[in-house]
Amino acid sequence: MGEQLRFPDGFAWGAATASYQVEGGVAEGGRGESIWDRFAHTPGTIVGGDTGDVACDHYHRYREDVALMRELGLTHYRFSLAWPRLQPDGTGTLNPAGLDFYSRLVDELLDSGIQPWVTLYHWDLPQALEDAGGWPERDTAHRFADYAARAHAALSDRVQHWTTLNEPWVAAFLGHAEGVHAPGRRDHAAAMRAAHHLLLGHGLAMSEMRAAGAGSSCGITLNLAPVDPATEADRDLARRVDGLLNRQFLDPLLLGHHPADVLDDVADVTGSDHIRDGDERIINAPLDFLGINYYTRQVVTSSDQPRIWRPGDEPSAWPGSADMSPAPRGLPTTEMGWEVDPAGLGELLERLHRDYPAIPLYITENGAAYDDERVDGQVHDRARVDYLRAHFRTAHQAIANGVDLRGYFVWSLLDNFEWAFGFGKRFGLVHVDYDTLTRTPKDSARFYAEVTRSNGLA
Repeated sequence: MGEQLRFPDGFAWGAATASYQVEGGVAEGGRGESIWDRFAHTPGTIVGGDTGDVACDHYHRYREDVALMRELGLTHYRFSLAWPRLQPDGTGTLNPAGLDFYSRLVDELLDSGIQPWVTLYHWDLPQALEDAGGWPERDTAHRFADYAARAHAALSDRVQHWTTLNEPWVAAFLGHAEGVHAPGRRDHAAAMRAAHHLLLGHGLAMSEMRAAGAGSSCGITLNLAPVDPATEADRDLARRVDGLLNRQFLDPLLLGHHPADVLDDVADVTGSDHIRDGDERIINAPLDFLGINYYTRQVVTSSDQPRIWRPGDEPSAWPGSADMSPAPRGLPTTEMGWEVDPAGLGELLERLHRDYPAIPLYITENGAAYDDERVDGQVHDRARVDYLRAHFRTAHQAIANGVDLRGYFVWSLLDNFEWAFGFGKRFGLVHVDYDTLTRTPKDSARFYAEVTRSNGLA
């Protein structure tokens, strides 16, 4: 028997989902259209032509899903509110039917001894706001702050933990630069403006929630990763990619300023007129926690593409660094093609601990997609068990090294609609048959239940 690793008392063990990926019920309860509804119904955008119209039908089956969470021994459940379910056109009074759904979900969680962890924005912008210009327009940040204030006022009597944004890098750059996510734009200048306005919306929302005086714990979730050069010649490229992926968000949030080298790198892409005096102070609102979504390390090398993207070039998510190309190292990969690299999680946690002001950290997403099959009522996903065990061990070592890590949310509770990949990638602890919507806990779910109940692992 190996040594039993124990996590600190009160460590949060959770699982995470996102509204469009699991809820379904897109035309029920007065819900408005989101950019993902429009995008998914656009031919050629989603593998297999899949949509989130039904997804996992969590909208109707949430009680069954909460019962699964209870079986897993979860202490927390991280889920997102669908902005168009609460504000169908992105403005005004909250939709009573939409609010009622989330209120019932919150009560069901609390009755089961599970703390709700709300994400206000997981990419499903109301289409009406996109039609008005979307995140590249400054007004969307103010619309988000208004929505956040109203949702917080309605649920903060029972919800303590609030995340403003999930992965603003993805929303800005996969959605507006590479165009593989909603709203499907390929405009690098718009992507840079969107990134700034997402952060501005976060800061404005933080101010609104603080002003309410509800004693909530408020933060943001970023997708972060170590960025390494494949060769010595790629060292400047790695700096540029690290700037876009990591420092572009960490520095304004935690240090109070945009990184100067990033602004220089994108000067030929977009000006800085969208960054106004006082914006950095707003974005730098004090955080109660920082959420980290980690899946793999980025190892980069230069391609033959020009650095500055122009219409007609190959799509790129990297303004000012369109010459970026991933450099596989031959490690085992998940079904997403992502290398399994638990050491990268440790390096990331240590960097945050070393280079930024002290702040409580939570791993708000970590997990793996594998080609799971249900056979005789069982799903044997040994690769996912091994993946999670290795990453849990890395997290435990980071805590031993002084990192203030306070919780871990596995992505995802359920197999679900994996964005542009449709239903072809399974991340869940629980298998979902998309024809019958039958839920089947996998071996990884049973493994995770042992971890949550013992607050550790062998």
